[in-house]
Amino acid sequence: MVQVHLNFRLAELESLADLHGIDVDFSGYSVDSPFMVVTLKNDKDASDWIKRSVLTRAIYEYWGEGTDYESLHKSIQSLPELEAYKSANDQKSFKFEFEKYGGNARQDTSARVSTIESFKYLDLKGPIRMKNPDEVFTVIEEYKAISDNVGGECPVKLYFGRQVQLSDRATGAVEKYDLKKRPYKGTTSFEAELSLASANIAQVKPGSIMYDPFVGTGSFLVAGGHYGALVLGSDIDGRMIRGKGQQTIGANFKHYKEAIQYLDVVTMDFTHNAIRDTLAIDTILCDPPYGIRESIKVLGAKDPEKFIGKEDVEINGQKAYLLRDYIPTKKPYSLDSLLDDLLDYASRRLPVNGRLAFWMPTANDENIATIIPLNSKLELKYNCVQDFNKWSRRLLVYINRGPDFNGPSNSGLDRTSNFRDRYFSGFN
Repeated sequence: MVQVHLNFRLAELESLADLHGIDVDFSGYSVDSPFMVVTLKNDKDASDWIKRSVLTRAIYEYWGEGTDYESLHKSIQSLPELEAYKSANDQKSFKFEFEKYGGNARQDTSARVSTIESFKYLDLKGPIRMKNPDEVFTVIEEYKAISDNVGGECPVKLYFGRQVQLSDRATGAVEKYDLKKRPYKGTTSFEAELSLASANIAQVKPGSIMYDPFVGTGSFLVAGGHYGALVLGSDIDGRMIRGKGQQTIGANFKHYKEAIQYLDVVTMDFTHNAIRDTLAIDTILCDPPYGIRESIKVLGAKDPEKFIGKEDVEINGQKAYLLRDYIPTKKPYSLDSLLDDLLDYASRRLPVNGRLAFWMPTANDENIATIIPLNSKLELKYNCVQDFNKWSRRLLVYINRGPDFNGPSNSGLDRTSNFRDRYFSGFN
């Protein structure tokens, strides 16, 4: 596993195991370690579980471990299944790889060759093939780093195994969707790594419909499309939807050769949602506006009395609000009310066991417990925190448990304490 975004790692692993119906015992999981040993039925379960993960690197069939190479070899040689494996796979092509954790970057080729030769008791008779071999045998070396910037010189633990599946991260997904390489992006575009992890925790499924009601430049649509969903978005800001020239949300999907996953985006106030009720939305994944760049607004007049009669204004005999260049009146709206609306919408539109996942900002400067929005029909499954300096953001993941579920609700509470004003005042 990778030692980044540790608050999200277990949630991703659990969600992917549940998505594929794989029974995994997480009792051996430790947030402090990049390694976990689990028992699975077969290679297929292992592959299905890990192939789309972005917070792990790979899964291996465990053959042995030791504190040095002598004890590692004894561990491997004591495997009861070793002889049976050798006879069944002795003609397969293979190669050896080395992975490091916490060690320096130097690679001594001659030492590596000598190490590989020390495994001659495996009696591998197949051809060595550096590209696309049948089997990849991997030595994983764990070092104790000297400091944050200086890796260790001698491994303190060694693992050996047969590679079963590289993760989505290891096969290049994070680099592929890097914002720096994306044709259309903006100041609010969400980073690729956490977008992909969010889609995994939200259990975005191939062939399902994923909806982002605050789509912006489409970061979550891209992540959902990558995992095979048909994606749909909306946003009150038509400028984001239209893009500029050839740079649009749709251009990103063409760039990634995933245009078939892109349904459409529409300019729309989420609180006046126009998506037809019969459209089956399987997952909702979004990053609601925090109100940092500008205050949150929805359709409507701040002072309704002053607006009376303006809806009757005509231009060249046509109602002004029917013209293509008409800009509707907007009024301020609180983030708390918007989140209440989002949870209510999810409770009505998601199927039973469908997931809602969204990001919520919280201040860290006061010793006050964060109040998480709750809806009586939704079960809060995960509350994953990404800390910054004086504020943080949380990925909140809910499961729709249906009309018979009666959980707690706190609709109408003040949870974000005027986050925008406090953000610009440095939370002082």
